[in-house]
Amino acid sequence: MQRFNLYQEEYYPSPLMHVWLEFKKSHIALVGFFILLMFCVIALIAPFITPYDPNIQNTNAILLPPSWEPNGTINHLFGTDSLGRDVFSRLLYACRTTFGSSIFMVLIAVFIGISIGALAGVLSGVRSSVVNHLLDSIMSIPTLLIAIVIVAIMGTGLFNSMMAITLALIPQFVHQTRTFVKTELQKDYIVLDKLDGLGPFRIFAFSILPGMVELIVIQATLALSVAIIDVSALGFLNLGAQDPSVELGLLLSQSLDVAYVAPWLVFIPGLCIFLMVLSVNIVGEGFRSALRNRLSR
Repeated sequence: MQRFNLYQEEYYPSPLMHVWLEFKKSHIALVGFFILLMFCVIALIAPFITPYDPNIQNTNAILLPPSWEPNGTINHLFGTDSLGRDVFSRLLYACRTTFGSSIFMVLIAVFIGISIGALAGVLSGVRSSVVNHLLDSIMSIPTLLIAIVIVAIMGTGLFNSMMAITLALIPQFVHQTRTFVKTELQKDYIVLDKLDGLGPFRIFAFSILPGMVELIVIQATLALSVAIIDVSALGFLNLGAQDPSVELGLLLSQSLDVAYVAPWLVFIPGLCIFLMVLSVNIVGEGFRSALRNRLSR
């Protein structure tokens, strides 16, 4: 149906709406977006939709199979574990812990990394060279290894593992931001801003930062997938979340002893980790393509 327009004016969508229209053209990206949205909803409302307390044990219902098995029951949708705890309730809380903590860590890493990177980009001479080589040295070490070393020093626990992964993610944003700022400072429009009397902060905030949107999206999606894997890996190694906390990697670790008897206890948390990382990468690639298509027009 044709939209009625009294003044016969052309409709020009806003930049954000234009990105969304470009993003919707990819059906795979849209499916990934809805999967990611599902995990976001779970992270927000998990305590309100769980049928049981995730730590309540029931000795009369140990290792019940999922509801789709012949011996399963609808009262426990994904069955129970070796202590009689409801797997569905524990899975919702585990997704909330893993996904929510990963988003929180990436947001902190983005803020700190961009701030330090912008400052490093303005520096010059020996100070700039020292910062650059230091960042290159840190980035050559895998983030998980850095996180393990920091956790070994600070101690185990979810909070300590979050701090360790955040510290491991920050150098990536610092390096990318510094390189981008150094490149942009040599361009003509920045020279014009300097001639107009703008200071370094205003130049970065109003001229350089808007052009960093695509870079931030790329690095944030990569960092989010890395954070999810690292949180799960530390939990699996018993260096991250500890009982009574519930986390996907910890669920995998606790299920190894009964993997041959109850394989669904390993399959379901592993599938959730896989879907999280896959949806983040698909959505990130979709938004990168949408941004490139918008900027190319």
